[in-house]
Amino acid sequence: MQISGTTPSHMHNLCMKMIKDEDSLLDSFDISLLAALQRDSHATHQQIGEQVHLSASQVSRRVQRLQAAGIIRRYVALLEPQAIGLGVRAISYVTLTRHSGDEGLAFEREIAAFPEVLECYSVAGESDYILQIVAADLGVLSEQVLRRLTRIQGVGSIRSNIVLGRIKSSTELPLGHLKRSTA
Repeated sequence: MQISGTTPSHMHNLCMKMIKDEDSLLDSFDISLLAALQRDSHATHQQIGEQVHLSASQVSRRVQRLQAAGIIRRYVALLEPQAIGLGVRAISYVTLTRHSGDEGLAFEREIAAFPEVLECYSVAGESDYILQIVAADLGVLSEQVLRRLTRIQGVGSIRSNIVLGRIKSSTELPLGHLKRSTA
């Protein structure tokens, strides 16, 4: 979530400042609450309260505060890709033809319209962007997704790796560093 007029790094700095302030936004209850919500955001405030040793009303107030602060962005249902017919996952490395002008902005605007692209990162290194892509099968990946990517103005090359198996996949962010910085 981006608040109007802020960048992700500004949000990070703001959140870290709030964490380190004397009247710390995040105490050990908040950290435990965030961990519980990451495990199961569908749990009731009563259930979470039992886990983190707070009343349901205290959990509710804290959740509202964490949402208002931008620490909790949103709640989602995580679907199993293979169960809904998306059996192929690829990691693709995109290199632009030039690094001046509007090629990067044009690519970023275009890539936002690809529902198959789950994540897109602007990176430093051999490539300019790294994409995580899902598709029904290799034919769809090749013909419908990668072919469309190559047509984006400024794309020089695309190198893709097909995922053979998932070793680890998590949406839970580590929170251990918060405990150290608030101690």
